[in-house]
Amino acid sequence: MNTGIKKIKQMKYLYLIAAFFMVFFASCGSKGTVTEEHDHEHEGVKLKITEYTSHFELFAEADPFVTGETSVILAHFTNLSDFKPLEGAKVNAKLITGDKVSEQTIEKPIKPGIFEFSLKPGKNGQASLLFTIEKEGVNYELVVENLVVYNDENTALHIAEKKVVENPQAINFTKEQSWKVDFRTEWAKKQVFGKVIKTTAQVLPEQNKEFIITAKAPGIVFFEKTLLEGQQVGAGEILLQLVSKDLMESNAGIRYQEVKNNYNLAKETYNRNVALVQNNIVSEKELQRSKAEYENCKALYDNLNKNFNAAGQFVINEADGYLDRVFVENGQYVEAGAPIVKISNNNTLLVKAEVKQKYYSLLKNIYSATIKSTVNNKVYDLNDLQGEVLSYAKNIADYNSYLIPVNFRIKNNGAFLPGSFVDMYIKTKSDNLNILVPNSSIIEEQGNYFVFVQVTPELFEKRQVQIADTDGIMTAISSGVSEGDRIVSKGGIIVKLAAVSNSLDPHAGHVH
Repeated sequence: MNTGIKKIKQMKYLYLIAAFFMVFFASCGSKGTVTEEHDHEHEGVKLKITEYTSHFELFAEADPFVTGETSVILAHFTNLSDFKPLEGAKVNAKLITGDKVSEQTIEKPIKPGIFEFSLKPGKNGQASLLFTIEKEGVNYELVVENLVVYNDENTALHIAEKKVVENPQAINFTKEQSWKVDFRTEWAKKQVFGKVIKTTAQVLPEQNKEFIITAKAPGIVFFEKTLLEGQQVGAGEILLQLVSKDLMESNAGIRYQEVKNNYNLAKETYNRNVALVQNNIVSEKELQRSKAEYENCKALYDNLNKNFNAAGQFVINEADGYLDRVFVENGQYVEAGAPIVKISNNNTLLVKAEVKQKYYSLLKNIYSATIKSTVNNKVYDLNDLQGEVLSYAKNIADYNSYLIPVNFRIKNNGAFLPGSFVDMYIKTKSDNLNILVPNSSIIEEQGNYFVFVQVTPELFEKRQVQIADTDGIMTAISSGVSEGDRIVSKGGIIVKLAAVSNSLDPHAGHVH
């Protein structure tokens, strides 16, 4: 028994000794690791460079600049016209420090939009980086100021490390990812933004752009071709005929033939008198009388001849447009003055909105509006539709509705259907300045609103905002975004999804 206890004690001592050495070697190892980390703690530190022109966005990752040491610059160029990578271009980079210049020209990117440069500063001090982009025979310049070239690498790395943006909540969304999707960023700007009146409006044809062709004489409808609503018709085109030759009364064909006979008789009489007056067989007075008779008969005949023949009336279109309605059927009898067809020309349209009485004092300050199409669900500014504000009522037109009509005219771009109802945002003048962001930048989550603010072109912060008002295209923000913030104006939902993807994949990031 004592022997067993003794062995257990010996084993405990052995375990204690082993544990001691394990801790010792671990501590030695950890000291060695710390040293290794100390030796390489700045390894991988990059300068993040962002610059914009009217044409391009530059986002570059560069080794800190040290005199006599080569710095690798990985430059991402984005076309601001479509936020896609720069392609088909040659780029020259110059690192300028005083009178020393290090430059390199890259004919072809390593990947679309990504150009890799290796520049060696020849002098320490304040520096600038000049990129010259040659595309399709045109040169564009992009300048990055306020760079510094240091004497020693340790100083350069320490300062670069201090400039590293620390934002644990920010979402990593690389340029390569953004180039593959419908994505865009833009500056949040402070602009004048007045009260917006949201209402419903009806799209209507203009009164002078539609007309009804009526029967000029009674007759039976005879379609010479198929007439369909929506069919395009030209001015002077014969649409149908009203046949009256078999009618016992009100026979337009008989009337036409009578006028034609009278015209022919008056013409012959006048021509004969012209010849006889030279021989003094008829008097000058008789000649003038026959001339007047001839001209009267000719005018009546010419008028009937345009629209009638021996069978009846031709129904002729008077202006270019389309058939809005056909009121008659083949074989139907119609009286004179009966509507035959309705022709419309919807090159321009009226938009009639109705607003509540509480907005009456604002109506004199209306200067524009935005309209949401029910055809394609897009929102159009009045200026884009070459539109104008026509009028607003000075009293209540319909005493049962208690609403005030407001009228606009727009050019029909094919996105608006006459007779349909649309959402409308009527904009009024104001001197108030507001931070404006596109509606497409706002993401709603359970009644709260957010935008993604750019930290760098590859790092985005989700920020809650308070909404003041909207015109259907732009939204006024009362808090959460400041002037000069660059926000994701399109593709915010994709950035949101990237946050989930990056949290699942710890290695998510650049793939060059």
